[in-house]
Amino acid sequence: MPLDPLLLEVLACPEDKGALLYFPDEQRLYNPRLHRSYEIRDDIPVMLIDESTIVDEDEHERLMAKAGAEGVQSTLQPHEGK
Repeated sequence: MPLDPLLLEVLACPEDKGALLYFPDEQRLYNPRLHRSYEIRDDIPVMLIDESTIVDEDEHERLMAKAGAEGVQSTLQPHEGK
């Protein structure tokens, strides 16, 4: 199940407070600035730095290419229903 659009408006990286890329098909939020990935478990984003994963350069490139090709949604953006 996709995350609620209102939740996506307020989700930010707990480390740098910036926007995240949302990959619903991979159940993850990704911070491309820090190469940090946050898992979504049971439709709940796990926004704990200690439980995040640092991705290597190859995975970062894959995620960025996917984001560009698929128009991946970013957090901290107003949802379309406003």
